[in-house]
Amino acid sequence: MKGRINSIETMGTLDGPGIRYVVFMQGCSLRCKYCHNPETWDATGTSTEFTPEELVSQILKYKNYFGEDGGVTFSGGEPLLQPEFLQQCLKLCKDNGINTCIDTAGVGFGNYQPILQYVDLVILDIKAVENDEYLTITGKTNLQFTEFLNAVKENNNKLWLRQVIVPGINNTKEHIVKLKNFASSLNNVEKVELLPYKSIGVTKYKSLNIDYPLQNVKELSQEELDYLNTFLI
Repeated sequence: MKGRINSIETMGTLDGPGIRYVVFMQGCSLRCKYCHNPETWDATGTSTEFTPEELVSQILKYKNYFGEDGGVTFSGGEPLLQPEFLQQCLKLCKDNGINTCIDTAGVGFGNYQPILQYVDLVILDIKAVENDEYLTITGKTNLQFTEFLNAVKENNNKLWLRQVIVPGINNTKEHIVKLKNFASSLNNVEKVELLPYKSIGVTKYKSLNIDYPLQNVKELSQEELDYLNTFLI
C-alpha cells in the first residue's frame, strides 16, 4: 500500500496544537472558489509515494520536537480520499505515542469510523453552513460533509471548526452568527476560527493555466476579521 503526498512541512505551527509534522496529501474532489492549493486537486498529480511505514519512520525523526502538545497532522488536498493509507498511518502514529490530527473538509468515501478511532483532533473546514451556499462555494452538495460530521459526533472526537472568510461571499454578521449557532449545536467543539481570505493562490492558478474565480476580490483585512470575530463571542 502506498499513499500520494504532495508536500510535507516538518515544523508546522498552524495546523493543530504545538509543533506538528504536517502531511499534505494529494487529491481533492471539491473546487472551492478560494482554494489556494490547486496543485493538490488531481489525485494522480505530481506527488511522492510512501508506504505507511516509510512515512511514519520519517515522522518519528521529529518526535522529540513535538513536546506534550504537538504531533502529526494529515492535511491536503483531502486526506479522506486515501482512506486505507490514512488509517494505517494514523494507527502507526498512535502505536508510537504520537498525537494525531486530520485537517479535512469531510468529503471522502464514507465508513469513517475506522479512521476516526485513531484521531485525537479533527480540524474541520466549514465551507458553508447551508447547502445552497456550500454548493456555490465548492461545486458539490454538503451530503458527504454531513455524513462525516455525523461520524465525528458519534465517535466524539475533539473538534476545531475553521471557516475562510471571503469579502463578498461570507464576510457578514449574518454568516458569522450562522457559524456560531452551528458550532453551538455540537457537543465536541473546542475552538472556532475565522481565517482571512488571502490571494496567494493567484500565481499557482496562472502557472497551471486555470482561471482564478476571485480575480477582483481583495484580501480580508485584519480590522474586518477582528470585527467579525466579535460575533463569535
